[in-house]
Amino acid sequence: MPEVDASFLVLPRHELAGAALQRAKDLGATFAEFRLERIRSESISLRDGVLESARDDEDLGLAVRVIHDGTWGFAAGVALTTDEAVRVAEQAVHMAQVSRPINSEPIELADEPVYDDVSWVSSYEIDPLSLPRSEKVALLTDWSNRLLQADGVSHVTAHVDSINECKFYANSEGTSTTQQRVRIGPTIEAVAVDAETGRFDSMASCAPPAGRGWEYMTGTGWNWDEELAQIPGWLAEKMVAPSVEAGSYDLVIDPTNLWLTIHESIGHATELDRALGYEANYAGTSFATIDKLGSLQYGSPVMHVTGDRTAENGLSTIGYDDEGVAGQQWDLVKDGILVGYQVDRRMAKVNEERLGTGRSNGCAFADSAGHIPIQRMANVSLQPAVDGPSTEELISRVKNGIYIVGDKSWSIDMQRYNFQFTGQRFYKITDGKLDGQLRDVAYQATTTDFWGSMEAVGGPETYQLGGALNCGKAQPGQTGAVSHGCPSVLFRDVRILNTTQEAGR
Repeated sequence: MPEVDASFLVLPRHELAGAALQRAKDLGATFAEFRLERIRSESISLRDGVLESARDDEDLGLAVRVIHDGTWGFAAGVALTTDEAVRVAEQAVHMAQVSRPINSEPIELADEPVYDDVSWVSSYEIDPLSLPRSEKVALLTDWSNRLLQADGVSHVTAHVDSINECKFYANSEGTSTTQQRVRIGPTIEAVAVDAETGRFDSMASCAPPAGRGWEYMTGTGWNWDEELAQIPGWLAEKMVAPSVEAGSYDLVIDPTNLWLTIHESIGHATELDRALGYEANYAGTSFATIDKLGSLQYGSPVMHVTGDRTAENGLSTIGYDDEGVAGQQWDLVKDGILVGYQVDRRMAKVNEERLGTGRSNGCAFADSAGHIPIQRMANVSLQPAVDGPSTEELISRVKNGIYIVGDKSWSIDMQRYNFQFTGQRFYKITDGKLDGQLRDVAYQATTTDFWGSMEAVGGPETYQLGGALNCGKAQPGQTGAVSHGCPSVLFRDVRILNTTQEAGR
């Protein structure tokens, strides 16, 4: 297993933390925490096999958050000196003092064990940022040229994001953690253009971003050679596919598509700050309010959804969150019933009676030293059935339906309830067999109707992690990376829209 970068370990993290925490304590803070964070990232983009852009970024800084007189205070800085650490601590306390007159809820935190000088590193083999850029550009060029040489492909875009995040955390309770996460997000998309009609369409890889290293790009965790060979054929078939007839259909949805529906209709809806109305930016609040805990029929009895900070290669997987809480797994929906939320230490404490537990499940995260930790999504995943069917078996159960593969556009309301989703590929199912591609498909439902129509979930061999690097939340906005696992799933009698007709074309 890799270790935390030596260049981060030599930074004076313990000295800075000690100075900041002591100063906060001297000024009367009842709780204080310190973060030193370095985020290195690289973004490479090609168009038609030619390098279009390449960017390197490094964000390095420190932050202090305090509770003073029952009120949060936060400040950040960039100079890695003890004088700066002290100044930032003083500013954090000052911010709490200024905010105190408008604070109506004294801040208390759920208890958490102390973790003394512990380390954690995510699961990867090769840090992408350790490789020469020329090697990465060469791989994307090769992928692009393979697609450009295929009949019917007019243009190709290729892109990869690589991130190495190192973080040191310490608090006044005695916890100190040093962590390193590596993640990678590749995309490649082929475009076909009909010169006579001007009609065009695209087909992208279904490979999700992952908590892996460069080995992901060379075949560990995804079969790129196989998918690149198939994309031109899929695109050609899509270009001539018939338009769907709107109506009700049974659906078999592949995990490459369903992960996004999970993210929007379950992941955001079970963030407790949204359910309580504390958070409404970007994605709104939630219909799954806390008075429904233990009673809301979220979906059918085969629905089992977990929050998980420990999933291997998960984008939201951590050893410890930004409040010093150890990563863990817990139930959000069990047997179709809402049974849990995603919470941080403050939300866990203030809602202890209603939640039935007084412990945070490790959902505090800041996307840089310059931002305050907020409640963020864990890896929220639909669990497979232990002896569940294969994707082919699910399809065989459908007389008239559609098999949906790959994610694309989506739309959901501000309470995570009414939605519609499209995808990359849609296959007609006739009498239990695939019967060619369709176009212009979107499925529409309410969250509870949709998950209530779930008849069967696939077995472990159909399970796959999807996800995104760019989940947005809060104001000022923060970006988080999160994975969502799920098997293939069979849904009955779901409304299908024809997107061309809906657009009035």
